[in-house]
Amino acid sequence: MNTGLFIFDTKARELKEVCAKNGFEVQIYCCGPTVYRDAHVGNLRTFLLSDLIKRTLTLSGFDSNLIQNITDVGHMAEDLAGAEIGEDKMLAQAKSEAIDPFEIARKYEANFHADLAKLNVIPASAYPKASETIDLMLELIERLIASDHAYVGSDGCVYFSATSFPSYGEISGNRLDSLKPGHRYEYVEDGAKKFHADWALWKAANNRTQMIWDSPWGPGFPGWHIECSAMSLHYLQGNVDLHIGGIDLRFPHHENERAQSNSGAGYEVVENWVHGEHLLFEGRKMSKSSGNVVLLNDVIAKGFDPLALRLSFMENRYRSQMDLTWETLKAADSTLDRWRKKFAQWQNDGDIDKQFVNEFCQGSLADIQHDLDTPRAIQQLRKLERDEYLSGATKASCFEIMDQIYALDISRAPKGKAEPTLEIVELLEKREIARASKDFGLSDQLRDQLTKLGISVKDSPTGQDWDWL
Repeated sequence: MNTGLFIFDTKARELKEVCAKNGFEVQIYCCGPTVYRDAHVGNLRTFLLSDLIKRTLTLSGFDSNLIQNITDVGHMAEDLAGAEIGEDKMLAQAKSEAIDPFEIARKYEANFHADLAKLNVIPASAYPKASETIDLMLELIERLIASDHAYVGSDGCVYFSATSFPSYGEISGNRLDSLKPGHRYEYVEDGAKKFHADWALWKAANNRTQMIWDSPWGPGFPGWHIECSAMSLHYLQGNVDLHIGGIDLRFPHHENERAQSNSGAGYEVVENWVHGEHLLFEGRKMSKSSGNVVLLNDVIAKGFDPLALRLSFMENRYRSQMDLTWETLKAADSTLDRWRKKFAQWQNDGDIDKQFVNEFCQGSLADIQHDLDTPRAIQQLRKLERDEYLSGATKASCFEIMDQIYALDISRAPKGKAEPTLEIVELLEKREIARASKDFGLSDQLRDQLTKLGISVKDSPTGQDWDWL
């Protein structure tokens, strides 16, 4: 079943039409969060990608079934060659916060769902947890061993045999013959693997005492990549029409996942691999070491509507690197408030030109169906806003229909001016007195103090006016 949505397939390196192979709904798998910390805005950009696709399919008249995993075990750091090293991130965070690792997982999982709700992301059909689907992973690992795609190493771990999958590298371009052993390879694996690019499907517990499970190969825990193969095969009945994730997952995660899934199923499981690009913040990659990790709650704490983040993302192509700034968010927040004010005014202004509404919305949908060109579609919305010849009711109808994809709550009441604190009132009064006495130096100092409190002051011939930043 063809959908009319064309999107860039990383593996094919070209636009491909999204189809429902089963004939009635598009099967989508999106790699979910590792719930040992809050998702930052870069992570949320990827999760919005799956929501945009789902909403576009819905407005186009097609059903979809979205599965998103919750990684709550077995996710470790990686070296440059993709080999897992160090301590499990869940256990490390549990130690840091001095609480049980499963409490850590549920805490940050709840925060993840709360963030998605604030961004108007439609919930997935299911959010299977790694810790609750160990049986699916064990079953797949056994199948891979039986078909000689996996083996038990001398250290008691189970490894996938990379050389058993000839087309390895078709997603990322990283071929096995060019992959070099990681500098920690000999130390970490102690020669247990047959080939340096093999990866662990199941890890022996050894001295680990938390988050371990029984298996045919002894107590242990799953490797990171196996969970997505097991879950996608099970929950999407062996076929994935769209597999979504951030570009950082292209290698090794998705490359390894494809090898496992195809080897277990005996055919190409995923039809389209879709990747969202990196997000920079004010020109730099977000990282804890740089101290510039931005969470959705940080955006809200600045006084911005969380949907300003959604609008900012949609004004950039999903597979182009984006540089988000506080100024970008401020502008998006102002745009949202202006649109909501105008929508309230437009609703009862004249008659609706139904033919125009239909043509406009079909044109916007066509833009989005062409590799999710939301920047072009939203630009058309901005032109519509400025059109002097259309009735307000016609504009309101266009905004309302397209908001089924944009999900910006255009029909919501615009922001009112919140009551200022006593400190703000006193500073505003002092500044009025300073302006009246032409003490412009003091006036500027008071303006700076008000800015730090989130207040923007504008002067006019009739006096000063203020608003929240």
